Amino acid sequence: MAGTSFRRTLEVCKASLVDVKGRIRPLFGQQRVADCAGQYLDALVGNEPRKTGWMRAEAAGDIGPWRQQAILGRRDWDADGLRDIVRAYALETLGDNDAVLVIDETGFLKQGKATCGVARQYTGSAGKITNCQIGVFASYVSRHGHAFIDRALYLPQVWTDDPKRMAAVYVPDDVGFATKPQIARRMIARAIDANVPFSFVAADSVYSTGEIETALRKAGKGYVLGVAANRAFHSWSEKLHVGGSAETIAQSLPKKAWRRLSAGEGTKGARLYAWAYLELADLDINDYNTSLTGLWTRGMLIRRNIADGDLAFFSTWCPKGAPIKNWSWSKVFAGPLKTASKPPKTNSASITMRHAPGMDGTAMSPWSCSLLP
Repeated sequence: MAGTSFRRTLEVCKASLVDVKGRIRPLFGQQRVADCAGQYLDALVGNEPRKTGWMRAEAAGDIGPWRQQAILGRRDWDADGLRDIVRAYALETLGDNDAVLVIDETGFLKQGKATCGVARQYTGSAGKITNCQIGVFASYVSRHGHAFIDRALYLPQVWTDDPKRMAAVYVPDDVGFATKPQIARRMIARAIDANVPFSFVAADSVYSTGEIETALRKAGKGYVLGVAANRAFHSWSEKLHVGGSAETIAQSLPKKAWRRLSAGEGTKGARLYAWAYLELADLDINDYNTSLTGLWTRGMLIRRNIADGDLAFFSTWCPKGAPIKNWSWSKVFAGPLKTASKPPKTNSASITMRHAPGMDGTAMSPWSCSLLP
């Protein structure tokens, strides 16, 4: 019985892969190029722990990585079109009006200085400042599962202020510097323009800016955005009078303000945190979006680690009374959030890079880089 189930799973996986190859076929002008792209995809979903160029080539039966590098760099195809196909494919299964759009970044550790966007910068992947690329990702999280639907490479100013260096790796002339919050705001705008169904945006403190908060309020979307401990909060509620930094407010809360909730199952059982939520003000959504009516609540969310007392702070915005107040969000914002925003263990070339025509090594393609106009 188990053998039959396993064979059936393999048949479904094979059929799904054939379907995906059919969806991306219009991106390639020639069938042989599309076939090579299909072999590249076969290698990416293989069981090799690292997807380097040579390993992908070996899995495809090639004597070297040049043919697959040609797909990445020397062929004209629409990387943004592929992004849109992936997004539509993911939404067919995961689409849900109550979904969360998670914005997060990750670092790809690198050696040398030639790879596009590489610089000494902080990355949570290493927990320190080191030589790396930074990729910003948008992950779609719903009760059905999660998947990436957008991506962009962050280009530090040491790159964008150096036209010769940008030209050497084929970055388009119209690409300039964009902060990570600006990249995030463009990803959110793309999702909204594509009618992606979601109710909330979740992100850490890197992306908690007034511009993003204002944009989400105007779009009628809720948010839970991480903030620094010194972020100032003030209440306009008749029931609650608080003011000061997030950390000061947290330290002054009584025991009854905290509620212990699980953030989902971990390797050692339920991941429990203490949570506190403060409703700071009820505001009319019509002041931000004239097509909507009703009160929305501006709030502050605090998460405390039970083991060491470490605090995390979030600025929140949601329709009055839901969904934050019923606490059903805890497993979304503290559980799948980090998992959903963690890119697969693969060589970063398979996500952001293409082989530069006429050059050894890899460089950023103009198509992927065009995400940062």
